[in-house]
Order: sequence, then structure tokens, then C-alpha cells
Amino acid sequence: MSEEKPSRLTLKNPPPAPPAEPSPPRRTRPSRPPRAEAPEPPLADRARSRPRSARFSAQIAVMAEAAARAGRRLLRDFREVEQLQVLEKNAGDFVSQADLRAEALLREELSRARPRFAFLMEESGASPEQDWEWRWVVDPLDGTTNFLHGIPHWAISIAIEHRLPDGGSELVAGVVYNPPTDELFWAEKGAGAFLNDRRLRVSGRRELREALFATGIPFASVPRKPEFLAILSRIMPQVAGVRRFGSAALDLAWVAAGRYDGFWELGLNRWDIGAGLLLVREAGGFVTDPEGEDPYASGDVVAGNPALQPRLREIVAEGIAAARARSQPRATRPA
Repeated sequence: MSEEKPSRLTLKNPPPAPPAEPSPPRRTRPSRPPRAEAPEPPLADRARSRPRSARFSAQIAVMAEAAARAGRRLLRDFREVEQLQVLEKNAGDFVSQADLRAEALLREELSRARPRFAFLMEESGASPEQDWEWRWVVDPLDGTTNFLHGIPHWAISIAIEHRLPDGGSELVAGVVYNPPTDELFWAEKGAGAFLNDRRLRVSGRRELREALFATGIPFASVPRKPEFLAILSRIMPQVAGVRRFGSAALDLAWVAAGRYDGFWELGLNRWDIGAGLLLVREAGGFVTDPEGEDPYASGDVVAGNPALQPRLREIVAEGIAAARARSQPRATRPA
């Protein structure tokens, strides 16, 4: 007889389980409101928000402050460019109310800081003093055509020129300021070239086929287009590219920064190139005219890094010579 296993009893309605003791409330930190990001300053306030560099000498500080004030004025005009009165100085060469207002502001600021300095300015010309020792060389708005078309690639250029005992002169300090990007390029003779607080060096490229060059196309009133076209036709097949952005001051600053490997342009004025020439030299580059001389007087500029500038200069000189040879009247044989 088999032994029966005890059956398991199941309750249809089991008594409810005793309630669990409540756990102590968890301490929670109060939620912090999301941190608000600082808004980017408006264009007209960027110059005001940029801190002064500890590297600035007294001369650079004066130029940087004057450029910042003029930059804020120009940025306000840039937003309302359709309202500006514009005059045509020569075919394709314009001057606006913005140029004139910026130049007046720069003259006021620079005169206050250095009352004995003479001036050479794009719109008002040279000071009447002939025996000056120090002179401001100022372009209040380099790239006026860009400015009038709403293109944010234009600059203020300020340089200091020192007259030497032999009657010559030298460039000793300069700034090129691009207000839309708040980039301040500056240099002092013997002290190097800088972009804001960063030291500048020209590019290290050595091969023409890798090089990016910049240039300027002559205005309709400048009779040097045959030379420009002869140069361009020789350079284009040999390089990676050629750019024309419309501001010689920024073109030279960009060579100093290594963005361009070289730059050439003919027939520039001293206020276009005063600060830029010093920037390139202090960044380790070469800058001459097509004959290898100082370009400050002639305005024919060839700039670049040490490896490519001599080769670019040779091409420019060849193009000029070829254009001039074609322009000479051919001798006719006697009948």
C-alpha cells in the first residue's frame, strides 16, 4: 500500500501583506536654471569687446584704439550702405561718406595722441608740412567697392613713417584692421608681426604648383591692364590658384599670415601698402618691386615667402617687359 503524499493547501483569498514601512524621503538638490550662453557681440561692438594686447607698444596702442573707433563707425555705415552718398573719383574708383567720416575720426584720434605727427591720407592728401620727422600714413577704408556692395572684406590701414637724416624714410609700425572679422594685424620694425595676440609667419611652401597668389586688377582709369594680363597669363598655368579679393592692405596682411603664398599688384598708393609692407617683412617674407627695389615709392609690389617671392618677381618683370614691347610701334621698312 503506497504512502500518500501530503497535499499542499492553497488559500483562495490570502490575507493582505502588512504595509511596508515608508522609506525616508530622498534629498534632492534644487535644479539649476540652464546657464545662458553669452551672446556674440554685434558687429559694431566687437572692436570694443576685444582686449588690448599686453604686447602693444605705446605707438601700436594708439593706432589700435583709433582703428577700433573708426571700425565701429564704419560698421554702422556698413549696415546702412544703401543710404550712403557715393562719389566717383575716377572710372571705377569710388569714395563714400563712410570713407570721409572714418578719415576725419582717425585724424582727430591720431592728432590728439601725437600732435606733432604729419599726415598722408587717401582722401585729404598730405599735410602741408615739408620738414616732418614722423608721419601717419592712413587709408580709412581700403576696399571701398567691397564695402559699397555689402562684401565684408575691407580694412583700415595705418602706418608710421619716419624720415631719416639722409632724406629717405622708413616704415616703423603699422596696423591693418578688418572690423567685420575683428582681426587686427600689426607689426613694429624689429619686433615681429602679429594677428591679435598670435605671432605671424609667412607660409613655408616652396613649389609654384602648390602656391596660392593674390593680386589686384587695375581700375578702368589705370592704364596698366596690358601689363596685368601679360603677367596673369604667365602665372596662371604654373600655380594652384590666383585670388582677387579687392583690398591690397588685407592681401599683404594675409601673405604675412601665411594664407597667401604671394601677392603682386601695380600702381598702388603709399596709404594702400604702408602697413602691409611692414607686416610681410616682420613675418619673415620678402617684398620688393619687380626690379628688386623698395616698392614704397613706385607702388609696384611683389610680396611672398622667401622661396617663392624671387620667382614671382621674375614672372612679373617678364610680363611687364612683354607688354611694353608689344605696345611699342613697329618700325616700318623704307619703300
